[in-house]
Amino acid sequence: MLTAPASNAALAQWLDYLLSIHPTEIDMGLTRVSKVAKTLGLLDLGHTKVVTVAGTNGKGTTCAMLENILRLSGLTVGVYSSPHMLKYNERVRINGSDASDSAFVTAFEQIEAARADISLTFFEYATLAGLILFKAAKLDVVILEVGLGGRLDATNIIDADISVVTSVDLDHESYLGNTRELVGREKAGIFRRGRPAIVGEPNLPHTVNEVASDVGATLYRVGKEFSYQAHDNLWDFQGQVLKLGDLALPTLPLPNAATVLAVIEHGWPNISAEIIAKGISTARLTGRLEQINERPLVLLDVAHNPHAARFLVQQLEPIVSGKRVFALCGMLKDKDIAGVLPVVDPLVDIWFLVSLHGERGASASQLRKTLATDANAFEFEEIDAAWSALKTQITPDDVVIVFGSFYTVAGFKSLFKQDVSFV
Repeated sequence: MLTAPASNAALAQWLDYLLSIHPTEIDMGLTRVSKVAKTLGLLDLGHTKVVTVAGTNGKGTTCAMLENILRLSGLTVGVYSSPHMLKYNERVRINGSDASDSAFVTAFEQIEAARADISLTFFEYATLAGLILFKAAKLDVVILEVGLGGRLDATNIIDADISVVTSVDLDHESYLGNTRELVGREKAGIFRRGRPAIVGEPNLPHTVNEVASDVGATLYRVGKEFSYQAHDNLWDFQGQVLKLGDLALPTLPLPNAATVLAVIEHGWPNISAEIIAKGISTARLTGRLEQINERPLVLLDVAHNPHAARFLVQQLEPIVSGKRVFALCGMLKDKDIAGVLPVVDPLVDIWFLVSLHGERGASASQLRKTLATDANAFEFEEIDAAWSALKTQITPDDVVIVFGSFYTVAGFKSLFKQDVSFV
């Protein structure tokens, strides 16, 4: 039987322990985690206002922009997100700072004592740890980013004051279903009676409306109760009360920016237009069309499903026009690989395909099978070998896009930081 780390153990030891004690990485359902949360007194966060954000894509960028506006307005804010990019600590952020190793260890010790014989997943431990740290900090606002789906995700043990669904498309089909209607029903599982449900998905599955009606949530939908328009490098937002014009276009996706303003309208209507505009325009998020080099242009994006791939192509087209494009890609095998790579392929001159290792990783040869037979593609077992080969072929005028998974982007980012040979 596995025993918990000693009281002076490092965070790394705890993470190894947490990865080993539950039989599966993903185990949907709220029964186990709710029992432990109740024991720890975490089901009620007191006077803290909670915003829960679900969606196939756009969760992270929505959380980042909302956090930025709220913090600029003087509120204290906690954000729970996943997965992390480089350090586990990124999963819990309080007033702009990642939680410390010691804070996590203390929280894990509390969870371990409270769970008795109840088995918890790695994600459930992280969620409970975040709630422990947020409750202790007595924050004005907590933003919870859903990990998978919504209805059965560990974050849904908390009743959100405002629920958000950013987008609805196919992903995690073995868990959420293979139609947009089924996925929509899962995402809408975070809605609560009598509380706002902000929806940024324009092509809304009927199931989202059905869940809102059944639950008694107040739907606030893009194209219905709020709208936005871009024009001349500026954009306008129209809500039922909040109306803002000639805002600077954000570096993060505009549909998510509009969704954030709908959230602000419901939760914090007194925040000034100046703070809102600054919060939207200055928000950044690691791994979302993130530029880490200028010549050659090296961009990172965690796009890993067809919806995200289409958006990535839309963003890349004006950037890569007339340039050679190199793609370094690694994906998980439970993703819709055949729905992602062919979408990006028309922009790419040369592919460098990488195997991701572990139970869920797809091999480079699996990725290759989804491309046309005449595609210029090379296969590699390791990301460092792919990068070593790629960088011998690029010139300062080329573009490199690294995408396909958080694991791919995180692995490349660590590698690039250590690459003293690359100028």
